[in-house]
Amino acid sequence: MDLRKLKTLIDLVSESNISELEIAEADGKVRIVKAPGPAVVTHAAAPAIATAPPQSAAAAAAAAAVTDAEIAAEAKAASGHIVKSPMVGTFYRSASPGTDAFVEVGKVVKAGEPICIIEAMKIMNEIEADSAGTIREILCENGQAVEFGQALFVIE
Repeated sequence: MDLRKLKTLIDLVSESNISELEIAEADGKVRIVKAPGPAVVTHAAAPAIATAPPQSAAAAAAAAAVTDAEIAAEAKAASGHIVKSPMVGTFYRSASPGTDAFVEVGKVVKAGEPICIIEAMKIMNEIEADSAGTIREILCENGQAVEFGQALFVIE
């Protein structure tokens, strides 16, 4: 099961009245349990199919680390509004390397105000705040690759 599909399932459980979800597919089994705190995810991989190359332990650990980091970031931001990435690309805090960042922690922003850029296929996409408030936390580093739906900022 790919990381985006797993992330979508986690979001579905956290935003609904479902307290537990278990899905079994040919490539593995996923069980998501909603606790009073952050969501708990367990992933049991099925035996590798003979035609597919086996995934290395390092790659599996890296995928698990990304998932855990995203879950922790969203759990930490539970008290504020999370601005999520609308696309896959590279996150930049400023319009060009020599200029100031669009926002810093503590800056008050209005809905529609540019807060970062995500570069996708050599196109610079300006991302705007989707709600007004104060930037409480910046969850990505400049130049970091981001996924669709990944938390970028926390606005309170």
